[in-house]
Amino acid sequence: MNLWLRLLWLILTAPFRPRLVLPQDVSRLRLRVWPNDLDTNLHMNNGRYFTVMDLGRMDLIFRTGSWAVIRKRMWAPVLGAAKIRYRMPLDVFQPFDLETRVLCWDDQWFFFEQRFVLVDGPKAGAVAAIAILRGGFYDSAAKRPVPSAEALEILGISGPSPVEPAHITEWKRAEAALKDVTA
Repeated sequence: MNLWLRLLWLILTAPFRPRLVLPQDVSRLRLRVWPNDLDTNLHMNNGRYFTVMDLGRMDLIFRTGSWAVIRKRMWAPVLGAAKIRYRMPLDVFQPFDLETRVLCWDDQWFFFEQRFVLVDGPKAGAVAAIAILRGGFYDSAAKRPVPSAEALEILGISGPSPVEPAHITEWKRAEAALKDVTA
């Protein structure tokens, strides 16, 4: 994460924004494309999207009240895989909303969706980019991944996972095939 000023802003404002309850609530951050986010085509760099998405997932952690529990246990949020689809560019100084939601989980991973939504102009409300991600927690003290059931219990989330969307099932198959290629 190299967006330190944006992260500081997130940390300072999180206590004043509504608390989120997972899995049903969605984090929405109003952000803007700054000159240091640009590539040589003068729109947001494709790699910068991934860095900005870190902010959305951290917002979920802060606003659910999970941060203190995670740090106390010496857990680190980790990302296992990500896929993004770019639909239209984000230009310099253009505002956008970053929407982050938990879609579902399995025994080891949580699956997220993150959307970059235009907020003004003739295409307001359009999705500029959409990503799906697989993430979880790593227990730094025990040197092991944290099973989802343990994380859910510690974080006070009860009930079964929401139904896994078909596109997540297909993506998991593709990830398994890619894992076999790299083994």
